[in-house]
Amino acid sequence: QVQLVESGGGLVQPGGSLKLSCAASGLTFGSYAMGWYRQAPGKERELVATITSGSSTDYADSVKGRFTISRDNAKNTVYLQMNSLKPEDTAVYYCMMGYRNWGQGTQVTVSS
Repeated sequence: QVQLVESGGGLVQPGGSLKLSCAASGLTFGSYAMGWYRQAPGKERELVATITSGSSTDYADSVKGRFTISRDNAKNTVYLQMNSLKPEDTAVYYCMMGYRNWGQGTQVTVSS
């Protein structure tokens, strides 16, 4: 059974940084694309960043240059380093594995 556990969310001031982590179990982590999506209140879930099994990355235009996705296959963990955070980054952030498995989400709130 696949389990994805996110951590690292919280409240941060505009311009600040957070690093999200997602620990995966139940599948061969290194074989799967991983990613982060987010959903703000009243909005649809949207892609933030993905990383393939070969570590190729892709980002939403809104986060390019500010967010960095990475993975550590030895630790079965994917990360999202978020810098220069803006109030519009406020959302629940979800970890994705293989485009079919999801974590429970972690809240990120950017506010002064």
